[in-house]
Amino acid sequence: MTRWTAADIPDQRGRTVIVTGANSGLGAEATRVLAEAGAKVIMACRNVDAARAVADAIDSAIADTAGSADTAGTAGTEVRQLDLADLASVRAFAEGLDGEVDVLINNAGVMGMPKGTTADGFERHIGTNHLGPFALTGLLINRVRDRVVTVSSGLHRLGRIRDDLNWERRRYQRWLAYAQSKLANLLFAYELQRRLSGAGRHTLSVAAHPGVAATEGQRRDTSLQGKFLAGGPAQSPEMGALSLLYAATAPGVQGGACIGPDGFLQRNGHPTLVRSSRTSRDTTLAARLWEQSEQLTGIRYTVEPL
Repeated sequence: MTRWTAADIPDQRGRTVIVTGANSGLGAEATRVLAEAGAKVIMACRNVDAARAVADAIDSAIADTAGSADTAGTAGTEVRQLDLADLASVRAFAEGLDGEVDVLINNAGVMGMPKGTTADGFERHIGTNHLGPFALTGLLINRVRDRVVTVSSGLHRLGRIRDDLNWERRRYQRWLAYAQSKLANLLFAYELQRRLSGAGRHTLSVAAHPGVAATEGQRRDTSLQGKFLAGGPAQSPEMGALSLLYAATAPGVQGGACIGPDGFLQRNGHPTLVRSSRTSRDTTLAARLWEQSEQLTGIRYTVEPL
């Protein structure tokens, strides 16, 4: 896994990948690299206008180099509307999707938001970052052939899963709400792998985190920069996306793995297998969160062998 880069991605021709939040930051970078490697990338985005601008730039760049052996036959991009903060939008996206996909990358999310609720009344972070992807994955799980990648954060270590997921009975703290949602991402990813394995499925569930990347969410909050960037500057979206891309494409990735940067405190660097917190590996907590997530979303998983 040493010094793995985007140049090491296997040929993606003939494969279909869904990337949520593909209109900016890590999602846009992952989309570009996957499309250049030959994948058809479905850009599942709330802001479809921004997504189309990104898609046009990617497809245009690919077309300019289409005569080369490396890019010939590239499938390119497709933009579709998806708002993870609205379960009706999640259902509409799943119902409108034709056929199977190879990879689902649950990348979209919100960070450090003031107190607010989603269309379904969930606290904004847990609703958008966990319950929306939980519902989306549940609706698509029997159509994903290869792997599901769920994007977390090093800040999951500050998270605690409470019965009060929606912060209705405690004083709201936006970064702890974000951390809770990122811990939920890991608990979900690991529990999904256990359920896939139990059903005899070869589909993998893999977690990934980008370290500290210079995305729009990071730039908006200087307090987060001050607290967690003391070890050095944020890495570029190109470097931050490598963990997602490795988790989504690299041969030999194991289900239930977590991929992150190999640098100091997993802040930056090239993708490698990393350890997440002990709490994120708590199977009892994961099962309880799963049950609560099914109750809140109304999505009950039926994992079928492929």
